[in-house]
Amino acid sequence: MVMAQSLYRALLQRNPAVRIHVLAPQWSLPLLKRMPEVARAIPLPLGHGELALGARWRQGAGLRAAGYQQAILLPNSLKSALIPLFARIPLRTGWRGEWRYGLLNDLRRLDKRRYPMTVQRFVALAYPAVWRETLEIPRPLLRVESALVDKALQQLHLQRGERPLLALCPGAEYGPAKRWPAPYFGELAARMRRDGWDVWLFGSAKDRDICAQVAAASSGACVDLAGATSLAQAVDLLSLADAVVSNDSGLMHVAAALERNLVALYGSSDPGFTPPLNERSTVISLRLDCSPCFARSCPLGHLECLRRISVNQVEEAIRGLLA
Repeated sequence: MVMAQSLYRALLQRNPAVRIHVLAPQWSLPLLKRMPEVARAIPLPLGHGELALGARWRQGAGLRAAGYQQAILLPNSLKSALIPLFARIPLRTGWRGEWRYGLLNDLRRLDKRRYPMTVQRFVALAYPAVWRETLEIPRPLLRVESALVDKALQQLHLQRGERPLLALCPGAEYGPAKRWPAPYFGELAARMRRDGWDVWLFGSAKDRDICAQVAAASSGACVDLAGATSLAQAVDLLSLADAVVSNDSGLMHVAAALERNLVALYGSSDPGFTPPLNERSTVISLRLDCSPCFARSCPLGHLECLRRISVNQVEEAIRGLLA
């Protein structure tokens, strides 16, 4: 969802008069509300993978009166192509996916060598299919209101002191092969705390266990916010961080879009495919012979791609960014 903002920005660069409405899952609306390019966010009341043909028909029919001229589809599923068809949107653009012939009438064939990055594949859909020039990739830039930041601090009984703030994002919903070990995060937190930093842990309710391990390994150096914040609060509070250390995760992309100093850690995934779109970031990837494997758990059982990233290496990366 964060990388999709690059598409929205590209559309507006090509036509400043365009009005962009985004149909997306309910959970993502706080992100869309922080994207000034989005005129309207429309919740999609369906679960992941749910066909719900009747519900899709009703939602499509309800969108007809808006008179949309084009629908751009980022998912490659057949299901995602149904609502634009039911809404009778005349131009329906997307990459060739699951049997979408006839559902899309601007069907593109993806050249993965030309567009190896996810964000390139999104932005390319803002251009005609015959486009042959180099794409300009606008970086995602989330807009955070100071009043909402203050409200989040008050609701969570937090204070923003004079000390620099380090945000740690130790989760990765995809699986453990994308998670730098919790004891390493804990040691980093303890070091930075001794050096005069405040340290906050960020994550969803699914990250409570890993964040609790980090907090324990840090000997109390962290404020653990995992599962305590809404997504909106997490975004607003992350904007306060002087530096962020994160696995390859959604929060990593949020931190990049907030233009934080960011150290991004990659294990089983590929920084060439989904890098942080932020000039103030450092990517650490050991690029071992066995990686990227894109597995959820290490198929070799050793997780060397992450275990061999030392705490010293990450700390030095933070110092380098701040310098």
